[in-house]
Amino acid sequence: MKFEVLNTKGQATGRTVELPEEIFGAEPNNHVIYLAVKQYLAAQRQGTHKVKTRAEVKGASRKLHRQKGTGGSRKGNIRNPLYKGGGTIFGPKPHKYDIKVNRKVKDLAKISALSYKAKENAIVVVEDIVMDTPKTKQFMSVMDSLKVADKKVMFVQPEYNDNVELSLRNVPSVLGTLLSDINTYDIVNSEVLVLTESAAKIFADDEKAEA
Repeated sequence: MKFEVLNTKGQATGRTVELPEEIFGAEPNNHVIYLAVKQYLAAQRQGTHKVKTRAEVKGASRKLHRQKGTGGSRKGNIRNPLYKGGGTIFGPKPHKYDIKVNRKVKDLAKISALSYKAKENAIVVVEDIVMDTPKTKQFMSVMDSLKVADKKVMFVQPEYNDNVELSLRNVPSVLGTLLSDINTYDIVNSEVLVLTESAAKIFADDEKAEA
C-alpha cells in the first residue's frame, strides 16, 4: 500500500513509502478493538475508592436504648448505617480493574485500528521534521500545511525528539508518541494519523525482515 511523502509545506516530495498490506490492508476485527480499548481504559482507573463500614467510623458502641418497651424501633449503636455519620452498607472497596487480554489479541487490535485509518484515508506521511528550537507555532504551521490542524492528530516519530516533543505537547488536539508506544486506544481516539517518513519506513523494513 503506497503512501505519498509530503514535505513540511504539504507539497508532494515525489517520494513514496510502501506500507505493508498485511497491516494497513487487513480486514478489521471490531471485537478485538473493543477488548483492547476496554483494557486500556480499565488500566487508567486507580481503584482506590473506599468508604468506611460501621466497624470503622467513629462513635460509641453502646446500645442507644433498651430493646423493648420504648414504643420505638430496635436500635443498636450510633454507628448504624441508618444514622447520619454512620457506616456505609456495601460501599466500594479498593480493588484493581485490570483485565487480561492476550498479546496476539492486542496485536490484532492494533492492526485492525491501523487498517481502519488506512480505509478512511486518515493517514498522512510527512518528511522528518527538523527543528532547531522548540516552537509550537512552527509545528502547528506544518499541521496547517498538512490540512490536519483542526483535527485530533496522533503524531508518530521513530524516536524521541526533544524539540518536536516540546513544540507539540501544549497543543490539546495533538498527541505525540513514539512508534514503539502506539496503542489501539490512541489510534482509535485520533482522527488523523501523521507518520514521519522515518517511522513509516520502519513499518516497511520490519515487514521485509519478517518475510
